[in-house]
Amino acid sequence: MVMRCHIRSREPFSLKEIILHPMQWLTLACLFNTMAHGQGPKNSPESLFGSDDVLNLRFSGEVRDLMKDRSDDMQYHPITLSYLTTESVKVSIPIRVKTRGHFRRTQGNCKYPPLLLNFSKEETTKNSIFENQNKLKLVTPCTDDKFVVYEYLVYKLFNLITEKSFKARLVNVIYDEDGKESSPQYGILLEEEDAMASRNNSIIIEDKLVRPEQTKRDDFLKVAVFEYLIANTDWSVQYYQNIKLIASDTMSLPSTVPYDFDHAGIVGVSYAKPAPELLMKSTRERRYRGFCMDMSSFDETFAFFNQKKEEIYNVYTKCALLDRGYVKSTVKFLDQFYSTINDKKSIEREFGYPCIEGGTGNVVIKGLKK
Repeated sequence: MVMRCHIRSREPFSLKEIILHPMQWLTLACLFNTMAHGQGPKNSPESLFGSDDVLNLRFSGEVRDLMKDRSDDMQYHPITLSYLTTESVKVSIPIRVKTRGHFRRTQGNCKYPPLLLNFSKEETTKNSIFENQNKLKLVTPCTDDKFVVYEYLVYKLFNLITEKSFKARLVNVIYDEDGKESSPQYGILLEEEDAMASRNNSIIIEDKLVRPEQTKRDDFLKVAVFEYLIANTDWSVQYYQNIKLIASDTMSLPSTVPYDFDHAGIVGVSYAKPAPELLMKSTRERRYRGFCMDMSSFDETFAFFNQKKEEIYNVYTKCALLDRGYVKSTVKFLDQFYSTINDKKSIEREFGYPCIEGGTGNVVIKGLKK
């Protein structure tokens, strides 16, 4: 697979808005044409998740009221979403938007709360890039929006691992109320869960107590080892903590699909802390969160990750516009992972951890504090 960085970023209204972006070095995102799937028919509008160009959006309307609505009884607010097509035609769509999430929604934790975009079932999205969309999650910056880009890259990493993953689209959003505009802020639009499941000929499994041992073993191992790779402990199968379960039907073994990677050590946000129950000092410390099994069970999974090694490194090393220090530290972080999975003693120490009596390898956390 060949990966390359693009310099195209669709400007919605004026070049000045992008020039004023506080992180000019990130205006060009590292994007992957060959990783895009699901292209629509030739005569259809560009597929929202079928392109890796940065999509520039403008949200106009009751922006202040929306951003202040961080209670447990969030309400929808009318917003006009606008963007330019590839032919520079302005498209405006009336939508409803509300805040969502937990930690990032709480007043004082983050500058911008995560948002849920609700599109009308009427034909307001017909022939637009948002055609057939219903409700889309928008990941917004908590602090510096460079971390949004870092989290976006994690979604792209997992797209390399399996089709049973959420597609993501990097966007640049300007918030506009009565002509008062914010600076552009990076965000991530996430594929709807039903669309992800349908793409994999599956349905979403909900409200069913499932243990990791009761999921498809190969899929679970890929997820668990991937979470170890990115140093993310903020997930669990039993409580659907940042995990979706999909299956061909309700009687089949489900597969695990992870999302929400802001607490991963590879992203490096300052607010992320390991759950106290895990007795860890930092999110940069890796902890395998699978269950106890024979070490030979990992052979095929480790071989798979070794096969994907170059592509995984390329996500960062081929993106020259990422901060050089971040690229360097991430490469070192990946080196540590590959050193571990290619050393027998390290494998036994790290991936045999759930087998240790009295250890925290089998601690199940009902919603890590976020």
